[in-house]
Amino acid sequence: MRTLQRWRQPATLKPDGRTQRQFTPGNKLTDEERDTLLAVANSEEFKNRTPHQIVPMLAERGDYIASESSFYRVLRVADQLKHRHAGRAANPRSKPKALTADGPNQVYSWDITYLATRVKGQFIYLYLFMDIFSRKIVGWQVYAEESSRQAAAVMLDICLREGITPGQLVLHSDNGSPMKGATLLSTLQKLGVAPSRSRPGVSNDNPYSEALFKTLKYAPQSGASQPFADLTAARTWVATFVHWYNHEHRHSGIQFVTPAQRHVGIDRAILIQREAVYKAAKTKNPTRWSQDTRNWDWQAVVCLNPDKPNGISTDTVH
Repeated sequence: MRTLQRWRQPATLKPDGRTQRQFTPGNKLTDEERDTLLAVANSEEFKNRTPHQIVPMLAERGDYIASESSFYRVLRVADQLKHRHAGRAANPRSKPKALTADGPNQVYSWDITYLATRVKGQFIYLYLFMDIFSRKIVGWQVYAEESSRQAAAVMLDICLREGITPGQLVLHSDNGSPMKGATLLSTLQKLGVAPSRSRPGVSNDNPYSEALFKTLKYAPQSGASQPFADLTAARTWVATFVHWYNHEHRHSGIQFVTPAQRHVGIDRAILIQREAVYKAAKTKNPTRWSQDTRNWDWQAVVCLNPDKPNGISTDTVH
């Protein structure tokens, strides 16, 4: 009732009716302490040091002004929480542009991983190119070295086999030297393929390739952890793995169809058939289902590094 009465009163601001003085925390810095803190932080000795360094150095002399968090808080309020080192400030790296694919041969992800040989300390290198929409391995090769020239050769072969036209494809990778090499970039330009790269040191920007390498390592018939005798042995094993992955592996990220089925576009009919089987089973024995049948919806769009409202990019990849 009183709430209703307040609503009906004229909308006039009333002064604060509290008569008691507001409580002041006992650990609050005084004005004098804040002035001392700022004077010390801006002194010739400490002007290039962070509070993480200032506070311990003061303690070594037997002086204590405030905690590190208080230093940061006071400096922030005074608009002095800037780069405090003589060196150049770190250059923030923006998130890569969000990429989306609603069909095959629109966005590829690729990377290089090393494979052990029987010679200790000597490795060979597997180049893997994946279509993020279908998850199909569209190209691969094993070489004795990491090279932009070798990557360009694989990419040229892929574009010929897949019939890639200029302006159709974006190729995403990390920031490794072969990915930024002049030979590869020149080849991509001639093919009309747009390059896209991750931020340095951020593996989450290339999640599809990372997930593929995990599958490579832990696949049922995996031999990637075993040393190979030579390039021929490694290529033979990788060819077997790629065939299994593309044509037999039921991929959890695409509703447990194979990458090859999704790449050629028959996955949608397969999922519709599964949906019909489940609905028929529920009709036959409805007590077995307390809720709806399993979701077999077709995934229409796949995103790489999607934009989020708060600016944070998250992506779950299988």
